[in-house]
Amino acid sequence: MSTRYGAAAFNFGALGLRVTFGSLMFIEHGLTKLNKFGELENTFADPLHIGHKFSLLLVLFSGVVCSLLLILGLLSRLAAFVLFVEMVIIIFMIHRGQPVSTYEVAVAHVAAYFMLLLTGPGRISVDAMSGK
Repeated sequence: MSTRYGAAAFNFGALGLRVTFGSLMFIEHGLTKLNKFGELENTFADPLHIGHKFSLLLVLFSGVVCSLLLILGLLSRLAAFVLFVEMVIIIFMIHRGQPVSTYEVAVAHVAAYFMLLLTGPGRISVDAMSGK
């Protein structure tokens, strides 16, 4: 097998990465927290000491807005950066001292968002179609 790949393979790979991890974040984290906002607003984790409600709002921005931007490929690197930072905070502040099995999914998200930061969204994206 060759280690060569074409532009189409790269672009479909970037699309797959964006849609997979953006959808997982949106469905499993963004919508879940949005639907439970009333229950979580006074008890949500506050690792940055900015208040429970504001922490929840930041996570909602990341999990809803940034994940949708990533899926569309719109402002992709900015969205990937915000999601990357959120997952790093979760790994190093929320799950500190816990077994890796409790945060291995967050590590996978960090890897995906880091790769998208490096490569960009690919040609199958709103960013590419708008000339960014």
